[in-house]
Amino acid sequence: MKEPPLEANPHPPAWKTLLAFAIIYLVWGSTFLAIRVGVREVPPFLFASMRVLTAGLVLCGWMIARGERPPDRRQWMSAFFLGLLIFVFDYGLLFWAEQRVPSGIAAVMMATIPAFMALSEIVFLRTQRLTLRLASALLIGIGGVSVLMSRSLNLGGAPVDTRGALALIFAAISWSIASALARRLPLPPSKVMSSGAQLIAGGLLLAVAAAGLGEFHDFHPSAVSRGAWFALLYLIVPGSIVAFTAYVWLIHHESPTRVGTYAYVNPVVAVLLGYFVAGEPLGLRTIVGILFVLTSVVLITTARPKKRVAKPVAKPAAPADRPHVQ
Repeated sequence: MKEPPLEANPHPPAWKTLLAFAIIYLVWGSTFLAIRVGVREVPPFLFASMRVLTAGLVLCGWMIARGERPPDRRQWMSAFFLGLLIFVFDYGLLFWAEQRVPSGIAAVMMATIPAFMALSEIVFLRTQRLTLRLASALLIGIGGVSVLMSRSLNLGGAPVDTRGALALIFAAISWSIASALARRLPLPPSKVMSSGAQLIAGGLLLAVAAAGLGEFHDFHPSAVSRGAWFALLYLIVPGSIVAFTAYVWLIHHESPTRVGTYAYVNPVVAVLLGYFVAGEPLGLRTIVGILFVLTSVVLITTARPKKRVAKPVAKPAAPADRPHVQ
């Protein structure tokens, strides 16, 4: 059974569209702060596993209850491969890095994903060629990260923790490679079922990683505060289930370009929340780094892809086709 349309009306009320955009803008932007709250008390890979596995079980259970066919063996193998790249290397490292890096800065550095996705399309899919615009955007994005990490620039404020920054860069690269390879792997036709399967696979792999790192020995549920438990609940329900549902609904009613604007709104939301709610620093260094990275994202997401071949192996996805759900 194919996934039915989420809304039959091709012209939904304006308030529904505005609400859906508000959800993916504000909720996804706020998840970075929720992660930072949680990893202060719960080991990072274990915390990520609890969030990811629960959300995946809910999404898959919901689709199976609606009559959707569960993934077959080959699709599960693909889900576990992508789960390793996306959730262990991306989410796991993001959660780990937020023990060292402010949530707003983490969001800005993860906003470099469109740049790395463009490189992945050039290197792996060969569906784009390097243009002057794209090269400029990549250099600007790298410049923004360099501003945040540099210890020589006299911009005020402490540079980002080196190990945390490197972990975030590796996480962004891993997500981008997975997004490129996913187009060549057998996955369920339903986006929701496919995402749920990858969440389940990633959650299990994160649990294995947490066990290998000894995180279960450092975890004592009774010692975790209500705030950390609330952060986990927020990441599961609004951050994963509600926001993803809003995203899929928007994809059916709005252009990918409009939906893809979350890529440069989320970091701004994360930085502002980190500053006003968590008291994270917002100095000249951070502002310059944000401007560089967001300029790079805008240049990439608004550019028309330049194909290298007449008939690409796989259809390139629009910026919003695979959301970076935090």
